[in-house]
Amino acid sequence: MHDILEQLEKKRAAARLGGGEKRITAQHAKGKLTGRERLEVLLDEGTFEEWDMFVEHRCVDFGMQDN
Repeated sequence: MHDILEQLEKKRAAARLGGGEKRITAQHAKGKLTGRERLEVLLDEGTFEEWDMFVEHRCVDFGMQDN
């Protein structure tokens, strides 16, 4: 059970990174916040619960399957 919980926490950490550190840095370089950061600013603490953290897109148009 401990291994399963570790795997779940690793998936959560990866999901929190969104597109990765490179994209987060690019957003910050433009003076923008990430989606999760904007939610933290907009909503009161404890009022938002994220569902479907592990959902991934299935788009294959315009080479999106590589992103």
